[in-house]
Amino acid sequence: MMTIENYNKIRNENAVGFYKYKRGLIEVSGGEAVQFLDGLITNDMKTLEDGEQMLAAFPNAKGRMLAVVGILRDGEKYLFQTEEATYQKVYENLFRFTFAGDFKVEDLTENYKSYRFFGDSDNLSFDVNEVVKISDIYFVEKENAENFENELKELEYIEISNDLYETLRIESGIPKYGIDMDEETVVPEVGLEDAISYNKGCYIGQEVIARIHFRGKVAKKLTGLIFEDENPEIEPKQEIKSLEDKNAGFLTSITYSPKLEKTIAFAYIRNAYLEEGKELKVGDFIAKVKTLPFI
Repeated sequence: MMTIENYNKIRNENAVGFYKYKRGLIEVSGGEAVQFLDGLITNDMKTLEDGEQMLAAFPNAKGRMLAVVGILRDGEKYLFQTEEATYQKVYENLFRFTFAGDFKVEDLTENYKSYRFFGDSDNLSFDVNEVVKISDIYFVEKENAENFENELKELEYIEISNDLYETLRIESGIPKYGIDMDEETVVPEVGLEDAISYNKGCYIGQEVIARIHFRGKVAKKLTGLIFEDENPEIEPKQEIKSLEDKNAGFLTSITYSPKLEKTIAFAYIRNAYLEEGKELKVGDFIAKVKTLPFI
């Protein structure tokens, strides 16, 4: 159960919360690593300098989403982090190229524990060599995890429950694979523009993704809805309609936001209805379009 006390501390009292959950961590190296990776992901590996990070997606041949990854360059090695639901798929997608050239792939997932923070976690004093931070995820070697968590407790950081995490991630505009995107989702529909390079060479699914970009718009896009009713009876995948009763999209993640005092949801909204504040309906309930994040 989500405790409103912990929610209020994080959202209203500047406390820091941490969530423990499994993420995939994969190391890629080898003299041909950049060449192979550039043919598999949406961003331009050639531009990534040592110590820098980027977001990218793994698309299939139809430009549809296999995974979102964060990538950190560490010298001549590249560390990929991704969701638990997608890391095996990413690993297998990468590993199949190890027989084709100087390209090495190692699954490090079981060696680390992973954490996401909400709030300002900059006062952590843990040795940077013992923590790998990629995107918003901290990876700590399992042998150091107990000391790491003891430091979090000394700092009075709040451990976040599963229910509280769902509310915080939706408010913060963090999509989840298998709920807010899947293999039917065309990569640009998720709205991660920083994860796509339109200037690099060819990669799997590039033709579809580029066509959407140069056409100037996606058919639908992941965005937010804020419901006017106090307790709307709605559910994921439910159809969204315009006030003129035309199809406008469908819902994905849903939660109640105590800070906004409203029910909020992620939704794929058709391009014609993406205007901020646009009124739409789900069943008998009215909602307004909100650009992500909510908070």
